[in-house]
Amino acid sequence: MPTSAELRARARQSLQGQWGRSALIMLVLYLIGAALERATVIGPIVLHLCGGATAVGIYGFYLQVSRGRRPQIAVLLDGFHDFVRSLILYFLIMIFTLLWTLLFIVPGIIAALRYSQSYFILKDNPDLTALEALRRSKAMMQGNKWRLFVLFLTFIGWFLLSIVTLGIGMLWVYPYVTTTIAHFYDDLRHRGAEPSYASPPPHPGSF
Repeated sequence: MPTSAELRARARQSLQGQWGRSALIMLVLYLIGAALERATVIGPIVLHLCGGATAVGIYGFYLQVSRGRRPQIAVLLDGFHDFVRSLILYFLIMIFTLLWTLLFIVPGIIAALRYSQSYFILKDNPDLTALEALRRSKAMMQGNKWRLFVLFLTFIGWFLLSIVTLGIGMLWVYPYVTTTIAHFYDDLRHRGAEPSYASPPPHPGSF
């Protein structure tokens, strides 16, 4: 089982020769998001409606990067070709995480970790429904949530550095984090943590 340091090293290796384009992509996405946020009431609504498609595109892009590829920029739009599933998954994650957060902050964090692999799973499995992707993420993260939490903690220094640079550092930190989490996902998948669902899926109320 690779350590956090090993996963980060894999991500840095995957991003070699792609740091510049990754930062540029993040800058463009940030500018589009900032423009929508400052728009009329419609802007924030559009942001939410496109949240799932955008997430699927970004996760899919850096999943390819983590697998040694140099994806085309068009990959970022893949979520819009699968808009309905992406939108449903986005709202399911938001609702379930919010409901757990209402109980207390810790259950909310656990829920976020539980569903953290959903977008990768949705991208890798075009036949799955959004709900099934959520269930697979839950199964995959069973016994692995603490490991992912510790992995996130190792980026605290980078996040602090981004604050010092007035957020500019996030143009590089976000691709670094996302690619690292993509390696984390692939490690779990290769170790058989993702269920095939040959057997009946979990009960709908088991979230």
